[in-house]
Amino acid sequence: FSNLDPADPRKALAKLGADPAERSAKAPTEREKGFLAAVEALWGEGDSAARKIAYVEAMDRLHQRYPDDDEVAAFYALALLSAAEALGNDDLRHNVRAGAIALDIFARRPDHPGAAHYVIHAFDDPVHAPIALEAARRYAEIAPAVSHARHMPSHIFIQRGMWREVSASNVSAFAAARDLWEPGDSVADMVHSLDWGHYGDLQRGDLEQARHWREELEKIVTESKSDPRAASTLTLLEARRLVETETWEVRPLDDATATPEIFTTGLSAAKLGQLAVARRATALLEARAKQPGDRYDGGGDTARVMRLEVEALVQLATGRRDAAIAALDEGRTIAESMGPPAGPASPVKPIHELYGEVLLELGRPDRAAELFRASLERTPERPLSLRGLARALELAGQTERSRETWSRLLEVREHRPTALGVEEAKRALSAAGVPSAAASPPVKRDSDPPPRGGDAHDHGDHR
Repeated sequence: FSNLDPADPRKALAKLGADPAERSAKAPTEREKGFLAAVEALWGEGDSAARKIAYVEAMDRLHQRYPDDDEVAAFYALALLSAAEALGNDDLRHNVRAGAIALDIFARRPDHPGAAHYVIHAFDDPVHAPIALEAARRYAEIAPAVSHARHMPSHIFIQRGMWREVSASNVSAFAAARDLWEPGDSVADMVHSLDWGHYGDLQRGDLEQARHWREELEKIVTESKSDPRAASTLTLLEARRLVETETWEVRPLDDATATPEIFTTGLSAAKLGQLAVARRATALLEARAKQPGDRYDGGGDTARVMRLEVEALVQLATGRRDAAIAALDEGRTIAESMGPPAGPASPVKPIHELYGEVLLELGRPDRAAELFRASLERTPERPLSLRGLARALELAGQTERSRETWSRLLEVREHRPTALGVEEAKRALSAAGVPSAAASPPVKRDSDPPPRGGDAHDHGDHR
């Protein structure tokens, strides 16, 4: 319900009757009257937060009246998820409550699409994600023709760093969306699955598949006549590629430049010594921070974190180490107040990861290891954080743990020789007398994405 214009639901209610009393009179049972009363609250007067709270309170009353009704319970779980932020959800208690309700339904009815769906949303964070793994694997089978159902399991896979599964889920989801799409339709399902698949494949180090995703998105931009969501995602994919491959490029900046491009240009400029450009990027990001927005549209707190990351690198480049650390501490505090990302890393360069890299540069490996561990708690199995942690542990004299971390990186990257960090990991393990681990080939798994080739809709299992 977050982004839905209330005008359309209100028009639908008006077709049923002129006012709530007239509409309620048409409901044949008390149960249906209860559902209708909840909907009246959701689309009645007041701001979005107040209406969501009124909806969850109405569904709570209905759930208490019909505690054994799975459909009432499922809608109550959904209401809790929708209202969680408005109710105050810093400790995720409303998510956990919604998840418990949905899990109870799922345990008895594993084919219930609402139950599986809401379990995934309820536990979409690194700590609770394991609880939802079974529901995630089942959901795509419940509604195989629905792109969103094929995509949703990757919400849990991404929180576990299961990059093969993230890629495979979104290859399948994209195929389903592509098969159904016609000119004039929304491109949202195609773009969303493509966005997540691209991120998953970059983590695997599969740059060929990542390029394929970009090519598919370029086709969508053309076919949709530059749909705004598709066009903005194209910019995001390029920014993400630069960060994940550490390909630093300085590009022209102006007030119309997309936020992810401002950010990566600022990082690149600072790393390449073009400090005037980096300072221009911080000014633009400061302006974006004053604009409202959530963590995925580049406004508000996300832009503040980006600005502080670039500012830290500028300070570091000019020898102001304390100022660089102060900027990173401020950005880290903001990022932690936002919670872990419910999807791909946002900002595209996680601040805990960058902070760890700066601390390594400053010769503080013990503290760097703490930051890389924090990064991995927020974005599990992220290879650049694994690389940083392995380096930090080695410099801190924790040789065995460093070897274990290098081995984890090789597994995540599937031993791809062109993937960032793989050759470094192999050298480190070989120097430690572990040549077999460095040379062993990647293991083929059932969850591997299907091979590339042909049109996009040829990819994926259509069962």
